Amino acid sequence: MEQLFDYISKRIELTTEIKKFTQSISTIKKLKKGDVLIKENQIVNKTYFVIEGCLRSYVFDNFGKEHTLQFALKNNWISDYIAIFNDEKSTQTVECIADSKVIETSVIDGIDNIFLRFPKIESIHRKNLERNIVSLQKRILNQLQLTSLDRYKIFLNQYPEIEKYALNYHIASYLGITQQSLSRLRGSIK
Repeated sequence: MEQLFDYISKRIELTTEIKKFTQSISTIKKLKKGDVLIKENQIVNKTYFVIEGCLRSYVFDNFGKEHTLQFALKNNWISDYIAIFNDEKSTQTVECIADSKVIETSVIDGIDNIFLRFPKIESIHRKNLERNIVSLQKRILNQLQLTSLDRYKIFLNQYPEIEKYALNYHIASYLGITQQSLSRLRGSIK
């Protein structure tokens, strides 16, 4: 829990009461590569804070093609937020692409209650959501406006350690390109 507490304490003063409550609503899970935390078509009520390892979320289009939506490394959150906030079944799958350790927290029983008791925590959550919205909009604009090479350079800057976790098809599907195109991009920047 110390890593999560360090993350929070960089944003607000972290009291013993907040720590105790956070521990009471959270579970540390050790996961193996290939473990699935969220499956398509399930009810989602959990969010995950990554302590170590790497997770990714992905979807399949109507043609069966896989699209990676997000990678989550150390100090990142991951879940299917569409399912949580719209109270609908998951459209995403969240899996471990490396042995990982996460802090799992229930949204309704845990996070909503911590917001009520400690409004400063809700402020941190809102700021995280704002950063995620900005990041998502930038990613959409980059997909529409930039070349695949420029998108790949941004990706490497955003996820400098991802190559040791992600397979080529994970990265290619995140960038919206083929694995062959990814190989050409790598060759052009070496």
